[in-house]
Amino acid sequence: MLAFTKIARFQGLLQTRATLLLIRDYHKQPVKVVWKKPENGRIKLNFDGSRGREGQASIGGVFRNHKAEFLLGYSESIGEATSTMAEFAALKRGLELALENGLTDLWLEGDAKIIMDIISRRGRLRCEKTNKHVNYIKVVMPELNNCVLSHVYREGNRVADKLAKLGHQFQDPKVWRVQPPEIVLPIMHDDAKGKIVLRTK
Repeated sequence: MLAFTKIARFQGLLQTRATLLLIRDYHKQPVKVVWKKPENGRIKLNFDGSRGREGQASIGGVFRNHKAEFLLGYSESIGEATSTMAEFAALKRGLELALENGLTDLWLEGDAKIIMDIISRRGRLRCEKTNKHVNYIKVVMPELNNCVLSHVYREGNRVADKLAKLGHQFQDPKVWRVQPPEIVLPIMHDDAKGKIVLRTK
């Protein structure tokens, strides 16, 4: 009788757990993600870092205006680096290009939340190389008019993601000033139309 009671309780626990898992999965509805255009007069920089095999990293980014028109893009390999270092290097390179080309009123957007956490909390990282990128970013951002930084899911950062991964192929840094590489044109077209991409949590 005792054994039966234990089995019944165990089965009850299993059913309860199965119900909880079912409810949890039911609430995991896809999130609608869309790339948002900057307001008139602002320029948006989407940036990203990519870490490939054997720790080799590359970076990429794209500048677009309020009409989602391409202004500038970049992509390059940065050698061995952590994912975090690659993200900060991508933002740093974007800011360098913004200064070189007189681009201000920037909206900076990336898909690595650690960027926002480190900059907003004014924390430091253990890696000195990464800290150099962070320090540069913290000095430059206040110098740019109305410069803001935000996080977006990867699905809203697809052009920068593609350019960052493309960087693994290059020995020398690439900068596009007239037209982006063809590989990102379909994504840019989708972004300009406000296409929604579903993200499953």
